[in-house]
Amino acid sequence: MAKSKQATSRQKMLDKLQVDDIKPSSRKYPFINFKPEREAGDQLLSVVNLSAKTDDGTPLFTNLSFTINKGDKVALLAKDSLAITALLDILAGENTNFTGEFTWGVTTTQTYLPNDNAKYFQDDSMNLVDWLRQYSVEKDESFIRGFLGRMLFSGDEALKKCTVISGGEKQRCMFSRMMLSGANVLLFDEPTNHLDLESITALNNGMIEFPGTMLFTCHDHQLTDTVANRVIEIGSKGQLDKLMTYDEFITDPSVKAQRAAL
Repeated sequence: MAKSKQATSRQKMLDKLQVDDIKPSSRKYPFINFKPEREAGDQLLSVVNLSAKTDDGTPLFTNLSFTINKGDKVALLAKDSLAITALLDILAGENTNFTGEFTWGVTTTQTYLPNDNAKYFQDDSMNLVDWLRQYSVEKDESFIRGFLGRMLFSGDEALKKCTVISGGEKQRCMFSRMMLSGANVLLFDEPTNHLDLESITALNNGMIEFPGTMLFTCHDHQLTDTVANRVIEIGSKGQLDKLMTYDEFITDPSVKAQRAAL
């Protein structure tokens, strides 16, 4: 009887509700979809005895060695985030201050989202169309606007100066640049910085669906756990390399003991 009254009451409320009273959601999701132009071969990346230090000589990591396989999506961990930034900068060719060696496979192409993207947004003469056009083989404005539109820059929004946009907008521009590259290896250093929930969700989905290989570090627990199929943790005494999800890595008792020894 009580359920019947509840249903009748709810129906009366629905009958009174006008279509005009239903406000559309203001949440907008960018469309992040990384498509490699070609599939990489089996030889992806070899890192041998790689070492790096800070400017004052403090070691960040020493004799780091690992091999990345086709399809690996590797979450990089370290107590010192500078160590991961240095590693990704080295692998992306932006830092030459290291010893040891690394070799990318001849069929690989890489694109990189650095932790600090300020150097990409220094030309105050460029609007967003001009900014993205410099990274595109196809120069047609409608083509460029298509990629900007995916990142929620439509109409006059695409004519904003690249030097006055927010941190989140800069990240979305960088995703457009990465999508245009057609790379089959993605490198990310804290990609969720400055992003709203909708953009994080879109990025998370784009990283899951990406069919290539990826190395990344991210503070977002859900993104890291749903994307990574391998975890490499860098410590002052070595490294830990496990083929498992992030949640498995942080909860496995044997791994916990090994992490403590790092």
